[in-house]
Amino acid sequence: MPARPITIVIADDHSVVRRGLRQLLDDEAGFEVVAEAADVESARRYVRGHRPEVLVMDLNMPGGPSLDAIPEIRRESPDTAIVVLTMQDEPAYARRALGAGALGYVLKEAADEELIEAIRAAASGYSYLNPRLGARVAAERPNPAGSPGGLSAREAEVLKMIALGRTNGQIAEDLFLSVRTVETHRARIQQKLGLSDRSELVAYALRHRLIGD
Repeated sequence: MPARPITIVIADDHSVVRRGLRQLLDDEAGFEVVAEAADVESARRYVRGHRPEVLVMDLNMPGGPSLDAIPEIRRESPDTAIVVLTMQDEPAYARRALGAGALGYVLKEAADEELIEAIRAAASGYSYLNPRLGARVAAERPNPAGSPGGLSAREAEVLKMIALGRTNGQIAEDLFLSVRTVETHRARIQQKLGLSDRSELVAYALRHRLIGD
């Protein structure tokens, strides 16, 4: 039996962009675009109606700031992962979007290469941050107050890498650990901080400046 497709709502105020995104996603096996929205309120309405697995949303649309809508959409449809697709390449925007509850942050200039990967990651509960932008975020000054929440230095390092979109396997490779050890660190982090999923871990790391001011 074939796997169920990942359902997607596209939200962008430019019809040409929406058509291009739809064609890109329709050409990819395992994806199903269920609706297109041209403003924030339509995006919220379609998400409530379709309960898609992923919402791909531009940051600049009519109907209010998209960043402000992210936590509202997450409350209305907790099982919908949000991938931001934007021209804003400043780390501050990425931190705000991920801190608000988005799982992905993709630059429009790299959409063809990265959007499919970001959607698959988000649908599986993983975060995705444009690599070039992620490098700029990681290079910023870390939190001077040290590790929050009683985390060890290693746990804070693992949490930082989770917030930057690294998978357990990638973290294990980067830190010369086994995947099981990384999973153990993550479980302890969640227990210490009282957090239950990756989006909450990302928001916590950003709020406590583990990956930048």
